[in-house]
Amino acid sequence: MGKIRLITWREYITRVRKKSFLIMTILGPVLIAVFYGIIIFLAVNDSIGQETENILVYDQSKVVEGKLFNDDMLTFDYASDWSKKDEDSLTFGKYTGRLFIPDSFNLYHPSGVIYESEKSLSVEGKQRINRRIANAVEEQKMAELGVSESAMDSLKTSVSLQALTLDEDGKSKSSSTELNTFIGMGASFVIYFFIFLYGVQVMKGVIEEKTNRIVEVIVSSVKPFQLMMGKVFGLALVGLTQIVIWLLFSVILVGIISVLFIGDNMGSIMEMAQSGQTVPVEQLDALGINSMMMNMVSGFMALNWPFIIVAFIVYFLGGYLMYSALFAAVGAAVDAETDTQQFMLPITLPLVFSIALSTSVVMRDPNGVLSFWLSIIPLTSPIVMMVRAPFINLATQWWEVALSISLLVGTFCFTIWLAGKIYRTGILMYGKKATYKELFKWLFYKP
Repeated sequence: MGKIRLITWREYITRVRKKSFLIMTILGPVLIAVFYGIIIFLAVNDSIGQETENILVYDQSKVVEGKLFNDDMLTFDYASDWSKKDEDSLTFGKYTGRLFIPDSFNLYHPSGVIYESEKSLSVEGKQRINRRIANAVEEQKMAELGVSESAMDSLKTSVSLQALTLDEDGKSKSSSTELNTFIGMGASFVIYFFIFLYGVQVMKGVIEEKTNRIVEVIVSSVKPFQLMMGKVFGLALVGLTQIVIWLLFSVILVGIISVLFIGDNMGSIMEMAQSGQTVPVEQLDALGINSMMMNMVSGFMALNWPFIIVAFIVYFLGGYLMYSALFAAVGAAVDAETDTQQFMLPITLPLVFSIALSTSVVMRDPNGVLSFWLSIIPLTSPIVMMVRAPFINLATQWWEVALSISLLVGTFCFTIWLAGKIYRTGILMYGKKATYKELFKWLFYKP
């Protein structure tokens, strides 16, 4: 145990002293915040970088002629001479496309519309043109039925649903579905990122020591299993150190943003959120507080943060140790990094599979049957369970968490044993490309 501790400390202190680690640890949260800020800004302001599309409309049916709405994204001009529809008006540079509406087009059978352009039409562009035509048809239908636009608008209803959860005592508390999803997906992405980042570093470190023949000197003093575990534990501590620093930076950034954007109303928001009572919209408006902001703060404070933090540490360590041991075994089985591809796919596939399903199935229904089983299976649970963590009620679902962690720990112990067997033999094997058949034989070699 003392030798494992010594190797762990060496791996840890060597990496945290590197300039690259210090730079990325400090700049990482800032770069990520800037990166996602740019994405959100561009998503909200989707017109940035887009040019106005000028479309020439040949409307033989006369149904939508002069009735298509123009704005900064789309403008429509109309050509009355249908016989000239085949002339190439696009080459003059004035129009980006031509819209042909046949004589068979009518309010109740709006079909046969054709769009032609020199460049392929994007999905969003196609939907935009379809909406303009559909709006023009709907307005004329309402006019025929004698329904005014104001009457139609009055039928549109927006409902604001406030989600509450029940605690162990049966009392309701605030809950924000959007915030829970954001926190769960954020935590799962962090685990996914660090498993790949530091798992691959373990593999590369083993390959480098093997190719340089340094490992032959090292294993004369320590057992191969001790060397493998020291490397895995050392990089686990490096990852935890970086995550803790990132969390501290994030808390500071959130605090600064809260002061800048919320200002003097922060105290009022905190008091209202702690009270757990529904605050009238009029009172929020009087304080200059947005109702969405209030719901987010209430939901943030209502989260079971001790459980989320403990779950994150457990699933980060469990997932990392399980996969890193396998990465170390791969590094010991090959002589060069180019030979790792055949062994990497079975290891990385469950990770990619879990993150893909997390962004679709699990995010849509975190308490569904498929989400439950994905959070129980050890190969996918480190990612999927963190997506579910903000939605889990420990009063009724504690057994799911206990079962998931128990299976993860058991699988981790098995993979450590499995990887240790492969590592023990492969670390001193040179000049021969390993196959799955060879790896299977190594499991039963006796020292």
